Amino acid sequence: MDPLDIISQFYPRDSNLYNILVEHSRKVAEKSLWIADQVKELEPDRKFIEKAAMLHDIGIFLTRSEAIGCNGKKPYVCHGYLGRDLLDKLGLPKEYGLVCERHTGAGITKKNIIENNLPVPRREMVPVSLEEKIICVADKYFSKSPPNNNKAKTTKKIISNLKKIDTGHAQRFENWISEFGILD
Repeated sequence: MDPLDIISQFYPRDSNLYNILVEHSRKVAEKSLWIADQVKELEPDRKFIEKAAMLHDIGIFLTRSEAIGCNGKKPYVCHGYLGRDLLDKLGLPKEYGLVCERHTGAGITKKNIIENNLPVPRREMVPVSLEEKIICVADKYFSKSPPNNNKAKTTKKIISNLKKIDTGHAQRFENWISEFGILD
């Protein structure tokens, strides 16, 4: 399974959005594999991580985000579960879709969804597997939006941004970076 072939089913290869998505996904895949190397003793599935990291944001075209050229109908927070739907419909193993659904923020709890009336299915969307956590963490280091898409964020900045969303998100992220031995 080639992630670029899957992406190109939804994004024309010569489009700006394809380039933004693929560039971001490659950075996330590279960081994810680096994190996996930090926790070799936990035996993360590197092949799965590389492919799933490339596909984690496949649903963005169905959402609205002017900064990156997404002109879909749904709010951007929906891109995770919409990506899961796309991959499930293609018949990929469910683990790929779960990475899409669970990577947003530092995962979104059912309680967060209900309390904030988020326009997503009312279910737990928090990373569970080691591989989901690794990809979720790696994703936080890279923006898709110019002008910030060419440099990695610091761990401190990520935690600060997550605290603005919800302290639970920040705490989960801090727990994972501690578990993975990530230091700035």
